[in-house]
Amino acid sequence: MTDLRRAMPQDAEAMEVFLAQFAATSMFLRSNLAAHGTDEQTHPHGTTFFLTTERQEITGIFGISNGGYLIAQAPDAPPAVWDAFAAAIKGRKVAGMTGRPIQVAACLAATGLTLGPWAVLADEPLYHLTLTELADVPGTVRTPAETDRALLEAWFTTYALDTGQAEPGDGPTEWAKARAGAAIGSDDVVILEENGSPLAMAGINARLPNIVQVGGVFTPDGMRGNGYARRATAGLLRRCAAQGAMQSVLFANNAVAARAYEALGFQHVGEYRVALLVTPRVVGEPE
Repeated sequence: MTDLRRAMPQDAEAMEVFLAQFAATSMFLRSNLAAHGTDEQTHPHGTTFFLTTERQEITGIFGISNGGYLIAQAPDAPPAVWDAFAAAIKGRKVAGMTGRPIQVAACLAATGLTLGPWAVLADEPLYHLTLTELADVPGTVRTPAETDRALLEAWFTTYALDTGQAEPGDGPTEWAKARAGAAIGSDDVVILEENGSPLAMAGINARLPNIVQVGGVFTPDGMRGNGYARRATAGLLRRCAAQGAMQSVLFANNAVAARAYEALGFQHVGEYRVALLVTPRVVGEPE
């Protein structure tokens, strides 16, 4: 049986080589590794990684972030390896998992989290775009400023509700406040603006020098159906291309969004499962 072991800093280069073979479905793994290495214990995206190897070559990578999200790229892992990963993270709190559907299913079964309960459990279409093929869609975008904080908090709150990541409440969620704060002055979020009025936003949720993953695309109620999300995404990707990115990936959570991305030139390349728990659960505790 292939053994599972904890990844060490000296494994990072080989890990990136392995993950680059599966670029469209490894963005969270790759960006967390690139930004935080293998030993970061405090940042929410810092990840504890585990490896399987054969003849000193990596065959699978498994991770749990400090924020409680499971991520993996292990195309040929048998059930025994998923069981070993579950044993290695026993007692850790899990908020959810994303990845290839068959791998997410295997991991959730091994960790005993199959029954949820789930806020989101869906297979979403996965898309890829070579940025030189980005459609010529007009749109002026800008970096969010401090004066946009209240607007962003409201937008991220509605975005969380729309995507099933939050329940209706009286005001901005803590997640929305954190996302808004992180967006201010960041290259990872843009606001589409016309005649001084903000119309939509688009963001990057995982970034590497040559490839970015789009996430957080949003148009507020009352402004939808006018192509604003498409224009915001195009403006964001033009910025990314100017910074050196050559490719982009994303997963779409509804048919309207999928059509907008296809209009930009994105090509459907597979499916991507999003599994988010209603309340984080501890691995090893009874369902």
